[in-house]
Amino acid sequence: MAEIRRGRFSAEIEGDFVMFLIGARLNSPLRVLQSFVDLGGRRGMPAMLDALMADPGKGLLGYRMGFPTIVQYWRSFEHLERFARDPGDLHRPAWLNWYRRAPQGRTGIWHETYLVRAGEYEAVYDSVPVAGLADAGRAVPLDRSSSARHRLGRAATG
Repeated sequence: MAEIRRGRFSAEIEGDFVMFLIGARLNSPLRVLQSFVDLGGRRGMPAMLDALMADPGKGLLGYRMGFPTIVQYWRSFEHLERFARDPGDLHRPAWLNWYRRAPQGRTGIWHETYLVRAGEYEAVYDSVPVAGLADAGRAVPLDRSSSARHRLGRAATG
C-alpha cells in the first residue's frame, strides 16, 4: 500500500504538458473475456504503460490507472502522437488489431486529449498518497490560505 502524505499539498510540473484520458466500456458484460482480448489482452494498456515508464525518453511523465478511465500525463503532444503511430511500439499494432478484430460493439473505447499550458492548472490533495499530477511532476506543500484562484495565478476581480 502506498505511503500517505499527510496534510494538504499540490502539484507542480515544469513547462507545458498534455493530459490524455483514455477509457473502455464493456457493453456486453457476459463477454468480458472477449472484451479483454478486444483491448489487447496481455499486450494491452498495462503492458504499454510499463514499457513507456521504463523509457522516459518516450515522454510519458506518469499516469493514474483506473477502470474505466486511465489518466496519462505526457511531456508534449508530439511525444504522445509519436508513440501512438510508431509501428515498433505496442500501441500501433493493438490499435490496428482493434479495427481488424471488429468487436461488434461489445467493447467501446474513447479518449480525450488536453494541451495544458504551464501554470494553467491546479491540483489539491489532502492526506493521500502522492499520485496523479503530483507524481508526474512533484508534490509541493500548500498552506491553509492557498486558494484555487491563487494557485492558478488569477488576479481577483472586483
